[in-house]
Amino acid sequence: MFLGEYNHSLDQKGRVVMPRKFRSGLEHGCVITKGQDRCLFVFPRERWDEEAAKVLKLPRTDRRARNFARSFFASASDQVPDKQGRVQIPETLRDYAGLEKDVTVVGMADHLELWATTAWADVATEADDYYAEIGEVLSEEGI
Repeated sequence: MFLGEYNHSLDQKGRVVMPRKFRSGLEHGCVITKGQDRCLFVFPRERWDEEAAKVLKLPRTDRRARNFARSFFASASDQVPDKQGRVQIPETLRDYAGLEKDVTVVGMADHLELWATTAWADVATEADDYYAEIGEVLSEEGI
């Protein structure tokens, strides 16, 4: 399970070090692709297969679904962390997420998100604002 947030830096070759505690979950490889809100999703290989199956079930007759699938799969990059736990972030994905130097790696239970650190600060603040509100709704619904 991936939990927590960690600050790292891209090296000159566009690689980022995965936090040590996440490496065992990525040792069989991972897939990096576009996420929502201009972040990148990092799925462990086996989790990617599940996510890909969900996307493939979307109706091909729906333009939004086709475009989502195109973006999701076309941007996907298979990676295997090196001995230092680094993964290569392709330039197109770095551009999409605005990754230049400082990167925040965020554990999202079953996958990771990679954020430009400044963008993460804004998103985290917004998420914190909703946290109490959503918590109240969930408790009212018995979840």
